[in-house]
Amino acid sequence: MSSLSALQNPLQRTWFAALVVASALILTTLNPAGAATKPEELVEKAALTVEKLKIDPNMPELQRYLEHAQAVLIIPQLIKGGLIIGGEGGSGVLLVKGSDGSWSSPAFYTLGGASFGLQIGGEMSEVVFTIMNDGAIKAILDNQFKMGADLSVAVGPIGKGVGASTTTNFSDDIYAFSKSVGLFGGGTLEGTAIVKRTSWNELYYAAGADPEKILVERMYFNPHADRLRASLPN
Repeated sequence: MSSLSALQNPLQRTWFAALVVASALILTTLNPAGAATKPEELVEKAALTVEKLKIDPNMPELQRYLEHAQAVLIIPQLIKGGLIIGGEGGSGVLLVKGSDGSWSSPAFYTLGGASFGLQIGGEMSEVVFTIMNDGAIKAILDNQFKMGADLSVAVGPIGKGVGASTTTNFSDDIYAFSKSVGLFGGGTLEGTAIVKRTSWNELYYAAGADPEKILVERMYFNPHADRLRASLPN
């Protein structure tokens, strides 16, 4: 069972949570070629990811989902791999849309999870998560959620011609649009954690900068992220 909710006693839950964190740390510290090594690089790569996926002919609906999203989490390089026990991890940025339609400066997060079952291989993805409501944003800021358990996560509509044949549906909390390279067979991933990167938030802004102050109170601003904000529709 891959979901944290399926584990019945505190010892099992503690062990599984530790495995999730360990998997994320191992995968993100491997530093594969092209991985961002400082916050400025991650912001630049996030802007490139959004720009690239918006014009991908296989993702005609992404623009519409971005327009309706209340927030967006961009992971330029999500690494997934495993042998029996798998892991997934990557660093990204979260931006929140204000009531006036403008986007906040980015806050830095790490996404990580563990999965079980027959699986082998590896995969690298660029992923844009569109977050569709305030409840999902609050859950992320409060660090009180598991993707696929506390928050519903669906794969965004992908495929040529999907825009003409699919009725847009915003009923789930989060939609994932992903462009992948590699091969990964078997296994499902639930209970994925998103953890704030305090050191990078403070490095990019100033000491004391945390996601609430960056995303909601908008106490911090960095003009370096102008390109990223401009890539997102108001």
